[in-house]
Amino acid sequence: MTAPALWAVVGATGTGKTVLSLDLAEALATRGRPAEIVNADAMQLYRGMDIGTAKLPQAERRGIPHHLFDALAVTDEAAVAWYQDAARAAIREIHTRGADAILVGGSGLYVSGVLWDFRFPPRDEALRAALEDELERHGSGALYARLREADPVAAERIDPRNGRRVVRALEVLAQGGETHGGALPEAPEFWHPETRIVATAIDREELVPLLDARVEQMWGAGLVDEVEALRAEGLERGVTAGRAIGYAQALAQLRGDLTRDEAIAETQALTRRYARRQVSWFRRYADARWVDARAVDATALAAEREERS
Repeated sequence: MTAPALWAVVGATGTGKTVLSLDLAEALATRGRPAEIVNADAMQLYRGMDIGTAKLPQAERRGIPHHLFDALAVTDEAAVAWYQDAARAAIREIHTRGADAILVGGSGLYVSGVLWDFRFPPRDEALRAALEDELERHGSGALYARLREADPVAAERIDPRNGRRVVRALEVLAQGGETHGGALPEAPEFWHPETRIVATAIDREELVPLLDARVEQMWGAGLVDEVEALRAEGLERGVTAGRAIGYAQALAQLRGDLTRDEAIAETQALTRRYARRQVSWFRRYADARWVDARAVDATALAAEREERS
């Protein structure tokens, strides 16, 4: 039997990654290669953040082992460097069992941090605290202007409203390092030699109404109640979790800053924008095989795995 492989099932939100990963795991198993799934969605790392992240319930996981779901409390910060180490450790463990690992998610930097052989710059806690204090006092616009002057390439790849990303880029620059700017290395090499990337896509004309409906369904399924329960666990103090799309808007609704309709509309707009960024990110993966998850044959994908080995 060939050596265990690392699969990555990636793509924009709402394009069928979850179901495809399950189908692929089952198809691999029928060919004598068990498979386990590793989460690569930054928000699905958080316990209790289920409805707004479309996290697959335990009962629907078809008996396939899943890793790095519900790994953090909502008050924890989901640092990509921490995730890289945790995900790679999970993958190594899976491979020791003779199983393939299937990395699944749409958080581009998290996926890239696992797939490609590069390390993230070191952290400087004191420097970061000072920059975060500036962010609090002056807002992300002022810090973004400084980043744009110091590293225009990195600035182009960072949302000016994403204060955490702006702070991190400035932190790296201040230490004399070069920011990766949310990009891949110049000449990326796979961390694991047996890597296969499957990217899911749906035409934007079809995807937009699906995403809008999905947000409506989340509110209908009780997202606001979920968020209200998470407030007691410190969601509003969470550097990462409290700013997640949908969760930030539900919090604003609970505070009375947005109406229900306004919260839904804002979440829909942000989700559409995020999906565009995801597509742009994954289009840079030269080795990806692009598929429509609703039509692709997972059995054929599994068969190709043996043919290529």
